[in-house]
Amino acid sequence: MEEKLLILYATQTGNAMDAAERIGREADRRGFLSSLFSIDQFDPSSLCDQRFVIFVVSTTGQGDTPDSMKVFWRYLLQRHLTPNWLGGVNYAVFGLGDSGYQKYNFVAKKLDKRLSDLGGTPIIERGLGDDQHPSGYEGSLDPWMSSLWNTLNRINPNLLPNGVDFVLPDMKLMDQPKVVVTYHVNNTKSPIFSATPDLDSRTLQIQSARMMSTANFPEDKSKPHCWLKMTRNFSLTRAGCGRDVRHIEFEFHFTVVEFEVGDVLEILPTQNPDAVEAFIQRCNLDPEAFITVQVRNINNATANDTNTIPIRLKTFVELTMDIASASPRRYFFEVMSYFATAEHEKERLQYFASPEGRDDLYQYNQKERRTVLEVLEDFPSVQMPFEWLVQLVPPLKTRAFSISSSPAAHPNEVHLTVSVVSWMTPFKRKRYGLCSKWLAELDPQQGILIPVWFQKGLLPAPSLSLPLILIGPGTGCAPFRGFVAERAIQSQYGPTAPVLFFFGCRNKDDFLYSDFWLLHSQDGGVLSEEKGGGFYVAFSRDQPQKVYVQHKMQEHRHKVWDLLSKGASVYVAGSSTKMPSDVLSTFEEIVSTESEVSKEAAVRWLRALEKAGRYHVEAWS
Repeated sequence: MEEKLLILYATQTGNAMDAAERIGREADRRGFLSSLFSIDQFDPSSLCDQRFVIFVVSTTGQGDTPDSMKVFWRYLLQRHLTPNWLGGVNYAVFGLGDSGYQKYNFVAKKLDKRLSDLGGTPIIERGLGDDQHPSGYEGSLDPWMSSLWNTLNRINPNLLPNGVDFVLPDMKLMDQPKVVVTYHVNNTKSPIFSATPDLDSRTLQIQSARMMSTANFPEDKSKPHCWLKMTRNFSLTRAGCGRDVRHIEFEFHFTVVEFEVGDVLEILPTQNPDAVEAFIQRCNLDPEAFITVQVRNINNATANDTNTIPIRLKTFVELTMDIASASPRRYFFEVMSYFATAEHEKERLQYFASPEGRDDLYQYNQKERRTVLEVLEDFPSVQMPFEWLVQLVPPLKTRAFSISSSPAAHPNEVHLTVSVVSWMTPFKRKRYGLCSKWLAELDPQQGILIPVWFQKGLLPAPSLSLPLILIGPGTGCAPFRGFVAERAIQSQYGPTAPVLFFFGCRNKDDFLYSDFWLLHSQDGGVLSEEKGGGFYVAFSRDQPQKVYVQHKMQEHRHKVWDLLSKGASVYVAGSSTKMPSDVLSTFEEIVSTESEVSKEAAVRWLRALEKAGRYHVEAWS
């Protein structure tokens, strides 16, 4: 029987799928046939029947398992599985993570250990891709794959019949794209074809386009939960302070969705119409054509989905293809090279797609945040078929924001705290976040309606009897504005537990919601010291020495420990870089000194707090 390589991936943002597809392509090129599945499409009970399995798994948030992997992981943890259940299974694990997080590649590490505990034999040592590497996760993937092929060849030379260095000639690598685009006759009687659709038709367009997208959006992420109308949009920071943080308010339009403090709002941003127009012209597409997009199955046929509704090509691009903010992946450059007619462009694209050109590609593409449109304009001889563009252009994703309001305090409203993301590239080009810049420029007077989805965040709504220690520097304060507003309403009807809040910013020019916090920290408010809580601000740049939230925590360590020992829950929100780990280290020091135990005992105590669901972190990059 011909040996086959099974590749299973668990992804949250698409990077793990991209890496898994690359491993599959490289295996096929060497004559080692592979099959590729998202881990939630594979029956875990049949894992013991496999001979060679590659796992590509990402770690999300603070060491969390991707949603698609949760059922699979629960199966692996069952007690009836014997220590030899995976005897005869050769496996390898490649993880994708970010070393800026404390639990770096935690999912890959625990999967590797569990597979070994169940009797699996590692082909090679697990690989750990790091977003912080100068070449991103591919800095580890390339050498890891090279080691994989060499080891497999040593295990059994018949697996790679032509040796590890043999790859099929270029044009034979070009299998068909994963999707088929069908063009339809315009039926002007259908509301979906209307140039100015009403809200129901617009909802149907979004649902139809996202269901057809190769991003495999789950059904509950395709149709918007509701539409919100913007009512207020103003800056919370002073002009000239170097940051623009907006307070934005919405009201429900027709449909009201129930939510809790700590929940998250996801918004589908609108792309720049000029960029969409330029992309369509550059790719010689007909914006008025009506299309359906279907995935091609292994028998070279398409699934016959009678529910698929034709959609205008331009609308499909607008709603599903991120052409002017996301950078294309490495495979995009490889496929481009096949369609380049100018020899110098073909050579440059081939170099970019090779292991030797990886670092230069990273500098040109990811570091510079080159967009799909910019890349296509840099290689004018390339004319890619629309099917390949649909497959390879990064999907237009919703952007998530912590809700900064309380349903009890702000009925029928949703508030957001939005920092307008901007940065300078190495070549001194100013870049902006797609969604935050678009939101900041919207005028509430124009009656703007925005499609949204409500999701549970990582900060569960606390009961009013639960003491709280909140740490939220910068826009990390957003969910806690909702927490405090809700507890203030609750306090009108009975006693509430104390709230201790540590906020941080650079100086008074970006002291977000200062009046709100000060109001609730005085005269017996829910943040007041007389209620057992407190509000403390760390202005990091108002003095020669930097002062951060962890310094204020140390300053008030007696109060922190007092609330912890009374059963307080900890909530941390903000930047994912160093802040969460610095805050945790500060808690470890406080617990150690205040309870007079060793640092190791303090670490164990805080781990137990986390396992008990009383230490929550929501961090973003």
